[in-house]
Amino acid sequence: MSTKVLIADDDAQLVRALSVTLSARGYDVATARDGRAAIDAVITERPDIVLLDLGMPRLDGIGVLEGIRAWSQVPVLVLSGRTDSSDKVDALDAGADDYVTKPFQMDELLARLRALGRRQATAAATAGATPTVTIGDLVVDLVAKQVTPPTGPAIRLTPTEWRLLEVLVTNPGRLMTREMLLTEVWGPTHGNDSGYLRLYMAQLRRKLEPEPSHPRYLVTESGMGYRFAPNGA
Repeated sequence: MSTKVLIADDDAQLVRALSVTLSARGYDVATARDGRAAIDAVITERPDIVLLDLGMPRLDGIGVLEGIRAWSQVPVLVLSGRTDSSDKVDALDAGADDYVTKPFQMDELLARLRALGRRQATAAATAGATPTVTIGDLVVDLVAKQVTPPTGPAIRLTPTEWRLLEVLVTNPGRLMTREMLLTEVWGPTHGNDSGYLRLYMAQLRRKLEPEPSHPRYLVTESGMGYRFAPNGA
């Protein structure tokens, strides 16, 4: 099975050149010309690796990285003309796996793609080692997609509640902004619909928190978003 690479860049000439080169080497190629399209493509195309430009319209590369990392650990290789070290640090802090400055040698890019592919294969092989997360006495089974208490039946969650919980618990300790959660759970057209998020977070807390009015695990970061605190706040 071929590796699928998403090329997210608004430089049409570069996208064509990369598409031809990667296709000739057996990669399955998808493309996106702006930031919003890039997030949509990660959701619909499910690429194995993302090549991401930082300076795209509609949503810049950092915004795309934050959106992707809200729910996916797909390897992201940034391709950017920005050479300042602060830009590299910002991209890596936002979740990029590697950073290549433009112009670049194609041999170097291919070598880095191979390295990311090997890393992804290793991660996939070991993913089954930790399929559960605990929230106090509750066990969240990420494979079976259910939450079980120490005794009694599994706690019933709606598909939307489950998706929201899954995004939070797979990013332990990390601030997940409101926009990131809305985009990943409801889609890119709902990035400003905070009412949805408040409603579903309240429902999750009623079902999962020992004291819903004083949440310990699904914590609010005032004015910013939410965070899963594995050991309790």
